[in-house]
Amino acid sequence: MVHDFPDTATFLSEQDRARVIRRLKADNQASAVHEDFNMKYFWLAVKDWKTLLYMIIYMGVAMPLYSFSLFLPTIIQQLGYTAVKANLLSVPPYAVAAAMTIAVGFAADKTKIRGIYNIGFSVIAMAGFAMLLGSQNPHIKYAGVFLGAIGIYPCISNTIAWGSNNFEGVYKRGVSMGFLIGWGNLSGIISSNIYQAKTKPKFYTGHGIVLAFLVLFLFGGSVLLHLLLKRENRLKAAGRRNNRIEGKTPEQIRMIGDANPNFMYVL
Repeated sequence: MVHDFPDTATFLSEQDRARVIRRLKADNQASAVHEDFNMKYFWLAVKDWKTLLYMIIYMGVAMPLYSFSLFLPTIIQQLGYTAVKANLLSVPPYAVAAAMTIAVGFAADKTKIRGIYNIGFSVIAMAGFAMLLGSQNPHIKYAGVFLGAIGIYPCISNTIAWGSNNFEGVYKRGVSMGFLIGWGNLSGIISSNIYQAKTKPKFYTGHGIVLAFLVLFLFGGSVLLHLLLKRENRLKAAGRRNNRIEGKTPEQIRMIGDANPNFMYVL
């Protein structure tokens, strides 16, 4: 039911197949057609510095995301609501975050800039968790939850899309994204251990660690990656990466992937 490549998808007509491949190439994916698996793709992904940086960034957003379900019920309880009303009050932060995630997706696709959105929304998330740390007023804390959700949830899909844009080659992209998402989701283990019952309702330890993840990994990692990718694009445009393809066959050039001087990274 699920086909690996457009050129092997039997349910597509020749016209549809050509259209899909053209759209993939327009989305900066030169390897839009069939590739045979080679372990070289795996090692290219493992050795690529971008893989590590994307893992760090995704860890900085996935861990805070898992934390919401651990402290939000306590805040709603402090507001004096229980049962049905308490459940209803847990919905608005997620609803607003969902709408913002869709809006950021459209905006980032249109502008072809993703790192800036990560940086900007991480600041919003940091403000939200600073409010959770700095006040014990349940109304202020509930407002902080909104800012935290608005800042974190759009960065999940944006980081995944950002990584997908900047790894060339189907298998290399698959391996790198596997590391990114797998490592980030493992950070949920941290969330479940820093929000302990004995620390509620203040949760200073939990909120403080989440804020540190946002500052160091989501914000700091996104800034660093944005600057490094910008530098690489500048060097490629200046012709200082042309030595990577000189004297190489088309097959060898294809194996270079996103290191190709003609491949420009999405910032």
